Amino acid sequence: MPYDVTDIALADEGRLRIEWADRHMPVLRDIRARFEKEQPLTGLRVAACLHVTTETANLMRALKAGGATVVLCASNPLSTQDDTAAGLVRHYGIDVFARRGVDNAGYYAHLEAALDTRPNVTMDDGCDLVTLLHTKRKDQLGEIRVGTEETTTGVIRLRQMERERALAYPIIAVNDTPTKHLFDNRYGTGQSTIDGILRATNLLLAGTTFVVAGFGYCGKGLAMRARGLGAKVVVTEVDPVRALEAAMEGYRVAPMAEAAREADVIVSVTGDRDILRREHFEVMRDGVVIANSGHFDVEIDKVALRELAASVTRARENVDEFQLADGRRINLLAEGRLVNLGAAEGHPAAVMDMSFADQALSLEWLAGQEGLEVRVHDVPAEIDAEVARVKLATMGIEIDTLTDVQVEYLHSWTEGT
Repeated sequence: MPYDVTDIALADEGRLRIEWADRHMPVLRDIRARFEKEQPLTGLRVAACLHVTTETANLMRALKAGGATVVLCASNPLSTQDDTAAGLVRHYGIDVFARRGVDNAGYYAHLEAALDTRPNVTMDDGCDLVTLLHTKRKDQLGEIRVGTEETTTGVIRLRQMERERALAYPIIAVNDTPTKHLFDNRYGTGQSTIDGILRATNLLLAGTTFVVAGFGYCGKGLAMRARGLGAKVVVTEVDPVRALEAAMEGYRVAPMAEAAREADVIVSVTGDRDILRREHFEVMRDGVVIANSGHFDVEIDKVALRELAASVTRARENVDEFQLADGRRINLLAEGRLVNLGAAEGHPAAVMDMSFADQALSLEWLAGQEGLEVRVHDVPAEIDAEVARVKLATMGIEIDTLTDVQVEYLHSWTEGT
């Protein structure tokens, strides 16, 4: 298959939306223009497993402009924008294997199709492509030079692979660089998760009790945005430092067993499984809305919820109403998958501009490395600083620079009071 998309006739619509996102991604646009002149990615065959959105489309355009051969598959069955996938194929000559709503077999068939192109670079979001290479496709590992990883869940998996000495090639943790996690995870996830909830339910959040499970960067952003809309935010955590931080930010902190009893909305953003379980469903209020904004659909125990339900009704698009035997209703959004992509459009282009600039520049850096140690690497600090500088410039913001005396002082250990 050269590509597999839902409807190639959507290509023109997809192109318009890709170009709209491009206008809000000035950093990546500048990188693409330079790549087109310098061709720093020539010889790279990239298999990218990412959310197939308009923002991702512009990253693929930048990589192709830099000389790379690129194939794209989806990193989540519900995050694909079918018009974007079609637009990439027809208008930008990039092979895409992605259909919104594809079943599990189809999802993995698309990953296999991407790997059939014999890439020498992986670009992953959640580590599914890397895991497939290290399990079913081990014969290809010798062909892979380097890789990048976009999201928290994927980095967690990669670091465990490194600890177990299972990782076969070096990978950069793009997720962990400040211009990604401080902005994409916090401001992107915060806004887009609220967007997904509101599109799916049309709820008024003001006055509701809104439970955020997990107070990492994604949870911080979500709690901030929910509070800004007038919700009474409760945070649940297992990490004492993060719980203390949430408390000092003014949020109420409580265990899920307590928070679930009073919640109007519960959103899990932890990267772990079974955050909402049977014992929590059994005490939830009638009409509660539950959603997940972590990468995989394992944070809500959907099996237990189905077992408790007397009936399941599609109440609205992206809302499944589970009615329990006692008449209470629990509303699950986007099938428990990423609600910001399953029920909305994901992060705004302006914030993905930085994350995908990190991806593009990290790949350029990797292309020039030889003998890189096999482990999970951080994004070089100079790349992160450059992305931030260019982003500030595109926003019309100027900052101070250190004087020579200040630089000398910061590098001195003899000067005191």
